[in-house]
Amino acid sequence: MTRKQKRLAVIAGLALVLAIAAALVLTALRDQIVFFYSPSDVMARNVSPGQAIRLGGLVKDGSWTRDGQDNVFTITDGGQEIVAHYAGILPDLFREGQGVVAEGSLAADGRFEANNVLAKHDENYVPKEVVEALKAQGEWRPETAAQ
Repeated sequence: MTRKQKRLAVIAGLALVLAIAAALVLTALRDQIVFFYSPSDVMARNVSPGQAIRLGGLVKDGSWTRDGQDNVFTITDGGQEIVAHYAGILPDLFREGQGVVAEGSLAADGRFEANNVLAKHDENYVPKEVVEALKAQGEWRPETAAQ
């Protein structure tokens, strides 16, 4: 084997090792790569209770109740709905009918226990992923929000 062939064999071996490592990382993280799940995604994937996820959608009109710092509201994507519970102070921009992303996990009873709630940052913004999920469900209303 010539020196050039040895060098090419080493480069090919390193490329193979890097490709295998990348495949293993992507396989291990395949469910965590998605920025958030919509309520329909949660139902379709049968997310196990206790698994940390981000849940995004719209806060259903008329669903938000507050008792001190205990907040209960429904997140919907037009197809499915999940009741969310958050103990704490919600962002000032949190409203019914607006886009929201909540971080937390599902409880055993199917309720979403949020430990962080992110609301839109201005009158015209809804996260891109929320818009795509709403469009897929046929619930996107561009006249009420622009991207």
